[in-house]
Amino acid sequence: MYKYIRDAWKNPSDSFVKELMQQRAPQWRRESVIQRIDRPTRLDRARSLGYKAKKGYVVVRTRVRRGGSRKTRFTAGRKPKRQGVNKITPAKSIKRIAEERVAKKYPNLEVLNSYWVWEDGKFKFFEVILVDPNSPSIKADKNINWICENPHTSRVLRGLTSEGKKNRGLRGKGKGAEKAR
Repeated sequence: MYKYIRDAWKNPSDSFVKELMQQRAPQWRRESVIQRIDRPTRLDRARSLGYKAKKGYVVVRTRVRRGGSRKTRFTAGRKPKRQGVNKITPAKSIKRIAEERVAKKYPNLEVLNSYWVWEDGKFKFFEVILVDPNSPSIKADKNINWICENPHTSRVLRGLTSEGKKNRGLRGKGKGAEKAR
């Protein structure tokens, strides 16, 4: 079953997903920026990133503005010709910004991972999987109980999630990646 869900999300414009999301996106825009949801929109993606339908797991949908910051003028001691900057790109990805905002909203939970859900002209929507490290069902699960240990607090703010490691350049292996670590 998950294979068919995954195939539908690979090309959303070719499948039923596009019509479904075009109905849902206006509703999502009217909701608050960070919205807790009952179940993941993309069940296959959530499961592959570690989500399980049991106590201790929370899924939150969030939206972040699209694009880089606007062109600004720097006036401090520069010639007028040199004052314009065409583009200021942030060091963090939009997905990482979304994870950090959710982590600040839910300080007692830890961010496990996140995935893209939809985007329109103004916003990108992500769903973030959160785990409660104090939950007995999480502490009993051998696959996820590592998150209950002390060094795993504020993982997302230190760049320890998958997206954070990507932004820090820790995805590469072998020759050329010696100094990244």
